[in-house]
Amino acid sequence: MPMERLQKVIAASGVASRRQAEVLIANGRVTVDGKVATIGSQVDERKAIIAVDGRVIGATTQRTYLLLHKPAGVTSTVRDRHAEHTVLDYLPTALVPEGARLYPVGRLDQDSEGLLILTNDGDWSERVLHPRYGVEREYAIGLGGRLNGEQVDALKGGIPLDEGLATLGGLRSMTDTEVRRLAELLRPAPDELTWYRATLAQGWKRQLRRMFGAVGMPIERLVRVRIGPVRIDGLETGRVRSLKAPEVRGLGSGGGSSRARPNPPPP
Repeated sequence: MPMERLQKVIAASGVASRRQAEVLIANGRVTVDGKVATIGSQVDERKAIIAVDGRVIGATTQRTYLLLHKPAGVTSTVRDRHAEHTVLDYLPTALVPEGARLYPVGRLDQDSEGLLILTNDGDWSERVLHPRYGVEREYAIGLGGRLNGEQVDALKGGIPLDEGLATLGGLRSMTDTEVRRLAELLRPAPDELTWYRATLAQGWKRQLRRMFGAVGMPIERLVRVRIGPVRIDGLETGRVRSLKAPEVRGLGSGGGSSRARPNPPPP
């Protein structure tokens, strides 16, 4: 077997994405045969003993892709000593291959809810997350009242944040049918809120909450309802399912972005 870059082997093991693996190596947290590794190292994964934070890893042969409807109040990390629950608590044993170490693809704020993908495929995860693939995230946004024209114009025009100009791929009111279908999936059931839909490709930290807060309309409830071609339809709060093969292929190729095809009709 030819030598492979160390970060690629770590990503294949499901410990982290390739980019995250590079950070682990740079921070001195990876050893190969007992010696601290360096960026650019190449290894024979059949023979090398690779450890991250002292824990030996091995390549995982079965790739796993799960979709969780994360409840609000649950942290999207796999380990958090301050959190009562993490996303791993919601994964049925039957869906996780023995020895597989799954981690979230991106993040979803602790007080937000909705779709979160978990996998052990580091290269695939990198493609889903990388901005050049433009995988959209769509959100249902519950507000305490209706936006006025000035607020809508400001949001559609972009809100200046520390990272730059925060923009939306779209903003519209949800129909009564959409609100009813969403409410059937949410636990607890939503209060009397005014609901909007918006899409994002940027994904800055708490971007939507900061944008709506800037126009004086704080978000009461935030639900991610779509990631690329994958939609929340039929998946209740706290439930998990495996991604279907077309969904895995679509996400890994940037499918479901506005540049790839027109936005699909609402569910």
